[in-house]
This record gives sequence, C-alpha cells and structure tokens, in this order.
Amino acid sequence: MWTAANRGRMADIEKKTKRYPTDLTDEEWSRVAPLLPKPGRTGRRRRIDLREILNAVRYLARTGCGWRMLPKDFPPWPTVYWWFRRLVRLFLFRTIHDLAVMIDRERVGREASPSAGILDSQTVKAPAPGAERSFDGGKKIVGRKRHVAVDTDGRLLMVNLTPAGISDSAGAQLILAAIRKRWPWVKHLFADSAYDRGKLMDKAEYLDFVIEVIRRMDGQQGFEVLPRRWVVERTFGWMMRWRRLVRDYEARIDVSEAMLHV
Repeated sequence: MWTAANRGRMADIEKKTKRYPTDLTDEEWSRVAPLLPKPGRTGRRRRIDLREILNAVRYLARTGCGWRMLPKDFPPWPTVYWWFRRLVRLFLFRTIHDLAVMIDRERVGREASPSAGILDSQTVKAPAPGAERSFDGGKKIVGRKRHVAVDTDGRLLMVNLTPAGISDSAGAQLILAAIRKRWPWVKHLFADSAYDRGKLMDKAEYLDFVIEVIRRMDGQQGFEVLPRRWVVERTFGWMMRWRRLVRDYEARIDVSEAMLHV
C-alpha cells in the first residue's frame, strides 16, 4: 500500500538526489543506453552523461519550459540542445518510441507488431516565428496538423506533421507508405468519414490496406462514443498532458516530430 510514510520517503529521496518525475528509471535506461551513440576511440573523452541529456529533454517536453529555463542540475542548456539535435538527426527518439510500443504490446499479451490501426488528425496552434503553418478552416486555427495512426489500444504508431490547411485524407496518404515500412503487419485501418475519399482509398488498396469508415449514428446529436474512434481521441488527450505539445512551439518539422516521440 502506498502510505503517507512511503510518499514522505520518496520525497526525501527526490530532494537529496534532485530527481524529477520525468527522469528515466534504471530499467528504462538499461533499454535505451545500447541505442545511444558510442564514445569515439580517439579524441577527447566524453564527459557528458547522456542519461542526463535525455532526462533534460523529457523534463522540457513535460513542463513546457524553454531551453534556457532548464534547471541548473541538468547539463548546460546549449549542451542539451546540441545533443538533442544530434539525436534527432539519428532518428533516435523515433527508434526508442517504436521499441517501447512493441515492448508494451508484449507486456499486455499482444503481438509486438500491430495488425490494425486508427487514423485521425489534430490541429494545434504553431506560434514559432518562421514555422511552416496555414489556416484550418474547420477548426479556425492557424497552425499545424498532426496526422496520426495509433494501434487499437491508442499507442502512437505514426505521425506526420503538415500545415493545418492540408486535408485529413491528403495527410493520411502521406503516411500510408510509411506505415507499411515501419509496421508491415498492419492491414486494417479505421477512420471517420473525412477519410472516405477516392484517392486515399485507391492508395490504401494499392498498399494492401483496408480502411473501414466509422460513421456517426443517424440522428446523433452532441457527443457520443463511437467504436474504435474514441481510442485515438484518448491518445490526443495523453499528448496534451505534455505541455510542450499543447502548442507546436518548434520552427522545424523534424524537431516537432521528435518532441511527440519524446
């Protein structure tokens, strides 16, 4: 039982070690460490702790603070940012995320690679100067659109970022080929009526996907939970817990995608 005494001891440990809830656990670090760049055999010895780099990036994504506002017990922010950009170029955050998805699926008794997914999109404001963005007439928002595919439990499988003015069906066409490469066993995709478009259906058939459109009930008024579609809405809710994702604060698309994987 998690008692007040236990909470007090944990608070004491965090105070002494300056730990944050977003820090990697020892188990998480043991899985991530083999994927990180190895120190070179020549040149200066690496003095930075990459575990602390990842802890700092996770802290920033969860709290929504700026790079220059990282707490002093992390490495200097220019160092954290330099390593972050290097790991983005190596697609490391995507790799870690995909492995975590497979491990978590096996943990609950499923096959590591999913066979079905759900398509949807989310429009968010993109206030960063120079950010590639446009106007979403349906949501009345100037920003970016996150086109996503999730498995039937809501784990993120694929994300593609576009200006908000790109339609849902056009955004989905851009990620179908990527889904086939990264998750080759996915065959069945669920979507709402915005995806019932000829070009998308033709491309899905060409890539050996079946897209099942889940429509609103006849005479439905207001909100009602629909089979499958509610799952991806919950995923968007999970994303919004990470304050860096409430808006798309990044000027670069690849950095925005990395933040989602973080």
